[in-house]
Amino acid sequence: MNRTTVSLIACATALAAVTGFATLTAPEASGPDTAKAAAELPVERTSLLCPSPSISDLAETSYTSFTPVTRGAGNAGKAELAAAAQDSGDGGDAKDKDDKGEKGGKGGKKTAKPVLTPEKPGTPVTGDTSGGDAPALVGTATGSLAPGWTVQETTEVAAGTGRGLQGVACAPADTEFWFPGASTDADRTDYVHLTNPDDSAAVVDVELYGKEGALAAPAGEDITVPPHSSEPILLSTLVSDRQTNLTVHVNVRSGRVGAAVQALDDKIGGDWLAAATDPAPSLVLPGIPKDATDVRLVAFTPGDADADLKVRLASPSGLITPAGNETLHVKAGMTTAVDLGDVMRGEAGSLVLTPTDQSVPVVAAVRVTRGKGDKQETAFIPATHAIGRRATAADNSAKGATLSLVAPGRSAQVKVTASAGSDGGKAVSRTYTIKGGTTQDVELPVPSGLKGTFALTVEPVSGGPVHAARTLAATEDGAPGFTVQTLPDDRGMVRVPEADQDLSVLLK
Repeated sequence: MNRTTVSLIACATALAAVTGFATLTAPEASGPDTAKAAAELPVERTSLLCPSPSISDLAETSYTSFTPVTRGAGNAGKAELAAAAQDSGDGGDAKDKDDKGEKGGKGGKKTAKPVLTPEKPGTPVTGDTSGGDAPALVGTATGSLAPGWTVQETTEVAAGTGRGLQGVACAPADTEFWFPGASTDADRTDYVHLTNPDDSAAVVDVELYGKEGALAAPAGEDITVPPHSSEPILLSTLVSDRQTNLTVHVNVRSGRVGAAVQALDDKIGGDWLAAATDPAPSLVLPGIPKDATDVRLVAFTPGDADADLKVRLASPSGLITPAGNETLHVKAGMTTAVDLGDVMRGEAGSLVLTPTDQSVPVVAAVRVTRGKGDKQETAFIPATHAIGRRATAADNSAKGATLSLVAPGRSAQVKVTASAGSDGGKAVSRTYTIKGGTTQDVELPVPSGLKGTFALTVEPVSGGPVHAARTLAATEDGAPGFTVQTLPDDRGMVRVPEADQDLSVLLK
């Protein structure tokens, strides 16, 4: 046996060990006509990042974790949500260090115990914290707890800057984020929170774009976010001038981070501004509350061409054009804002933006205000993807939660399931038909015998694309506190191509 033959046998053995599950028989045929469709399988691992909830000593924060039951996910699983500064990667396992600590000396700081440790799919698990020093959280779920794992962070602030209800769905790490709707106005205190879940440092650029284009912000360049830590960056420290409407671009040079903007106003409350969907020629901003007293649309195009957009409102009766705001011209590289005022007029709705002519990618979000005078509160709704296979929203109650569904094109049928309650109750489901071009605030199914909070899963059954948002409302001293979370796909399934082993590649 010569050396070439031995080498081929060794390579074949190594390839079989790497592929593991691949068949050892050669395929019967080859070429494009024999390719098999990728199978959809439950994900086996999900990681989420929750920003530090508040700087207010009056803050009361609750965390709600939920994993929907997913066919094929198996029975075994593990999940944990703990402080970002962990002793080990991927959210850590919250084990205490010995007394010497990592940096030497006695009395090294011990790792805090997890905030949440879910044990099974189908039932929400809750936790809470108080005050303004709660850390950012990093979570990892594996096995049966991974597909569609969702964590909601909801904070009530009784008074002061940003008072009201603030909410955000904890999100995975990524390398690029867009936030239209931020501000450095005198009444605003906006932070971009950057959380690094990994074992190595991340390097991030925070770029700001105002009405005249890019702003000089050298302090936003080359920001280092250490491993397993979170950095809140006050936007007003990055630029010298005040800007009412800004677009924030977070670009990760190395590593990956989670990012969210906390927008706090001295007079009209505040909320989290989640990242908008990637730049696209057509956008949907779902779930504007029917009692909104003011709606401000903020848009930005990152390319070199201007964008001209048709602005329409998907109401319960169909698509309508706001009087006086039929179109929006967005100059390249500049943030454009328009106040739509009391555009809802007592009806639920969603904004639908489409190109009037040339397709130019844009990002967009709306700031929504409810109430009047000194009893106002604000929330933000970024443009979001349509639901793919399923979307999930945690931390719902029998009263105070609203689900908005919009079918911007064709009519669609949607199944909505209310999970068991965190402290008791049985899951129930209902199916709704959403007419094309409309938004419907649907009557939520409520678990029978509900105790505690419950989660919602939304699954398109047939028809065209569906976008969704969930509103939580809680009135405090007459002020209409509320927060809105959009519902993109919950990433519970992944396409896995079917492959056969082909040893002939070793001879090529």
